[in-house]
Amino acid sequence: MCYYAFVRTTIDIPDELLKDAKRKALEEDTTLRQLVIEGLKLRSRVAKSRQKIEFPIIRSKNPGTLHLTNEQIYDILDSDLLDSAGH
Repeated sequence: MCYYAFVRTTIDIPDELLKDAKRKALEEDTTLRQLVIEGLKLRSRVAKSRQKIEFPIIRSKNPGTLHLTNEQIYDILDSDLLDSAGH
């Protein structure tokens, strides 16, 4: 049997970040609470996954010829994390 304990807490969030988060929650038809929970879970998985990195992280048919910006690399890594999280 699995029991969850919920705790109420208060955190300070910059106004613009809160506005963006509320907008994102509306776009995704979810709650701010659920968005925060998913973000915390994702952050937790990222921290745990850093211990198990296998190289190369991004495979190429021609190693050394893969030209990606940092933003493209982060997008690929984020999508891989979401895929592994079942999203």
